[in-house]
Amino acid sequence: MQDSNHNRCVYDYLIIGSGISGLFAALKAAKFGSVAVITKKQIADCNTMYAQGGIACVSDKKDTFGSHINDTIIAGAGLCKEDVVRSIIEDGPLRIRELIETGLHFTKRKEVDQSGHGTDAEFDLGKEGGHTHRRVLHCGDFTGREIIEILYEACRKNPAVKFYENFHAIDLIVSKKAGLNGPNRCLGAYVLDRGGNKVDTFLSKFTILATGGAGKVYLYTSNPDVACGEGIAMAYRAFAEISNMEFFQFHPTCLYHPSAKSFLISEAVRGEGGILKVRKGDKYVEFMEGYHRSGGLAPRDIVARAIDQELKQSGHSCAYLDIRHRDASFIIKRFPNIYKTCRHYGVDMTEDLIPVVPAAHYCCGGIKTDINGKTSVQNLYAAGEVGCTGLHGANRLASNSLLESLVVAHNAIKDSETVLNDVDAAHLTDKTATSIPDWSSGDAVDADELIVIYHNWDEIRRFMWDYVGIFRTTKRLERAKSRIRNIRKEIEHFYWDFKLSADLVELRNMASIAEMIIDSALAREHSVGLHYNADCKAPDPSVTLNDTVLRHPGFG
Repeated sequence: MQDSNHNRCVYDYLIIGSGISGLFAALKAAKFGSVAVITKKQIADCNTMYAQGGIACVSDKKDTFGSHINDTIIAGAGLCKEDVVRSIIEDGPLRIRELIETGLHFTKRKEVDQSGHGTDAEFDLGKEGGHTHRRVLHCGDFTGREIIEILYEACRKNPAVKFYENFHAIDLIVSKKAGLNGPNRCLGAYVLDRGGNKVDTFLSKFTILATGGAGKVYLYTSNPDVACGEGIAMAYRAFAEISNMEFFQFHPTCLYHPSAKSFLISEAVRGEGGILKVRKGDKYVEFMEGYHRSGGLAPRDIVARAIDQELKQSGHSCAYLDIRHRDASFIIKRFPNIYKTCRHYGVDMTEDLIPVVPAAHYCCGGIKTDINGKTSVQNLYAAGEVGCTGLHGANRLASNSLLESLVVAHNAIKDSETVLNDVDAAHLTDKTATSIPDWSSGDAVDADELIVIYHNWDEIRRFMWDYVGIFRTTKRLERAKSRIRNIRKEIEHFYWDFKLSADLVELRNMASIAEMIIDSALAREHSVGLHYNADCKAPDPSVTLNDTVLRHPGFG
């Protein structure tokens, strides 16, 4: 519903983000009311589209929930919430079944019967780092793309769901800022219509943040350009609690090529026998056995640090992934997208070593939520990478992210259903709606020096990579803190003096995310999981590790 006189849209559910969490939530929310899905570019511009590996889920009789739970907790280095881990893993098969019923076809193994005919058998399960069993369901190496296409088609056919593409969320509307009485609750969001170059007001009973991660805060990342962390930044400004931002996962193997932008070489390649090597003289030598008993299938934090250390010691620019010992036909069939892309850049993975480097990949921290995606702000939920349920702890187990996205999105809508009729919907009435002001640019003028935006964007990403990356020291973190403090002051001044643009909104959010990561890293007293500070010791096994929690100065 839209009031053209005031550029106001009113929905039961406002979902910000169009990845697996946003679309799955939209499909379920459509059963209970009107749904708006806003995405700052196109539907396909999301992290899920680039998910190659698949979804970790117990689906084989040789596997058990207990084994998957144990693998997750070990990878999480003591900071996983066991009740959350158990709930998500045990609920996984039901959510996978729903995906299949929606139309998703996971790859199955081919078996040959006595007559020589091939038939589909059980799921072709992949194995990735940290897993003790094959349990990763996949659609070749196009898993994320297949999921988005299936869910989008189902949502598109549902009349209760309306999509707003090229609509960029600026800030959440909360009662605390609107001057309304009662506990702080989310009322919707201000959204920049990039096409119309105006800011619309979206009001809703429930708002679900599904904006994905924040990899673009680093110079090298596997994430698409949209991953600037705005969901976390908006939630922070709306007084939601933020947790464990120091735990940023670096994927060990992104394709190293000057023209290959952010292309991931899936961990499944190592799961199918790919061996990590470094160049020593005229030879290429395997090295991971010296770092972990699981070799190249060790948890990602260990593999990424090992590669980083080897490259620093040797001075070389990249490591290599070798899967040439597998049959070419198997490689091409199992990894069609990776094979095709590598060939495009002059690397034939059936005959050549694949040059790889670590890159920022996944934010294990985020908006603090419970298993239902509930935040500390009433009527505001977060699902997927933007949230922090406690599943991942200090390090995400490979392919657990899509599973979490499905389960938490499902739980969020289920939780909202229980209070749908009891929710204080006063903000949807004419009287209260008119008390929420439209977005005002005040005396802001068109920006005349866009170089300020692009310079700050570049500087943040570079010092985050150099000072707050895989290997940290307290001195580097303090230097980063000093830099980001000055840059944020400059950005805030620029933000309020000039009219809004998508680039300016992203820069403001990215600077906020950078400062959260730095502050959380400085607050963490031990080196654990993805947070490795050379000046901090590993935690004593008898010590209970706590979450780092950030709160906006106006939180109370």
